[in-house]
Amino acid sequence: MYIDYSGIKLNVEIPKEFDRGKDVVLLLHGFTGCSEDWLPVIDLLPENVNYICLDLIGHGKSDHPVVPEFYYTDSIADQIKTVKERIIKDSKIILVGYSMGGRAALSYAIKYPEDIKGLVLESSSAGIKNDTERNKRYEEDLKLIEFISSHTMEEFIDFWQDQEMFNTQRRFSNDKLKRLKKIKYNNSKIGLMNILRGFSTGIMPPLHDKLKTIPTKVILISGELDTKYTFINSKIVRGFHKAKHKVVKNSGHNTHLEEPKRFAEIITNYLDQIVANVNQKK
Repeated sequence: MYIDYSGIKLNVEIPKEFDRGKDVVLLLHGFTGCSEDWLPVIDLLPENVNYICLDLIGHGKSDHPVVPEFYYTDSIADQIKTVKERIIKDSKIILVGYSMGGRAALSYAIKYPEDIKGLVLESSSAGIKNDTERNKRYEEDLKLIEFISSHTMEEFIDFWQDQEMFNTQRRFSNDKLKRLKKIKYNNSKIGLMNILRGFSTGIMPPLHDKLKTIPTKVILISGELDTKYTFINSKIVRGFHKAKHKVVKNSGHNTHLEEPKRFAEIITNYLDQIVANVNQKK
């Protein structure tokens, strides 16, 4: 289904029958991803919770406007707010975000803490505090934008997936890797370039000093083999009012893809703490 936000269409997928009497988990994908990324994981999660997946602006089947303002942090938070209000109105929501989607989820939770019943951040961060490091990261993303502009989407995705951060996915079969890339090929060059311009880690406002404003318990997840984000999460976990950091063994950056059963186990245990009668599984 499509939801309108200031004249642009945001694609929302509801993979199972929606029951308005149940709590809602909203899942947000990472850079170059889409709603489809979450479907195998949802099959492993409890049935008596609703699941909805959003294609973030510039990704998947959502629009990819040329106007850069749609890709800024505040606008993305407001887009999530629009989706939430259209589907569940005044009820609170449980957000699960991976990588870039984790930063979007965290930005939303800080802007609208009254809407949050739960928050799970997978392989994500609270931004970059140091001005020099933040500027350096943005310069790197500007080079990435230039690469996207001068290459085909297929060439860019091949380049992106070849980063050290995704080395642990090389254990997948060639067929699986081809399927994963094929989904990413459907993204828009304009959308990816603009999300880097507006929501790069190098440009989004750092949120470290606002983490304690989130009232609910937060779960941070990172892969044991992803030393960068495991280190980042070991630091920021202390900044929340109440949070735990779970490290997934034998996994790199994308834990829900590489170790889906363990990822689902962590989410299920968390839901069991914040949602009544959540133990019924498929």
